[in-house]
Amino acid sequence: MAEKKPKRQQVFTLLVEVGRKDGDGLPETATGAALVCYASGVDEAEAVRETVAILKQAELAPLDVSGYGTLDERLDEGHDIPDEERALMERALAENAVIVAQMTPFYEDAE
Repeated sequence: MAEKKPKRQQVFTLLVEVGRKDGDGLPETATGAALVCYASGVDEAEAVRETVAILKQAELAPLDVSGYGTLDERLDEGHDIPDEERALMERALAENAVIVAQMTPFYEDAE
């Protein structure tokens, strides 16, 4: 019987939309936020599960997750990825972690 090779951890870029929840730390007038995360996993599904679990532990309310692939996949699509972003991806891989790289609060349009 052939031995199964263990799958290699990779880092996936995820965009997570969060809603409001008591104690979430978002600005008082925000209606939610978008978070850019770098998450390690053997596949994108694992990276998403880990990210959602960690955000829930942080008192955030994940609503939707969009995956943008691995570093190689993003480069193949022509994305320009600065050194700072690459460093965060490397850190996520080295620490087997979820790194929140950016948080952009959402606000209702003032009329």
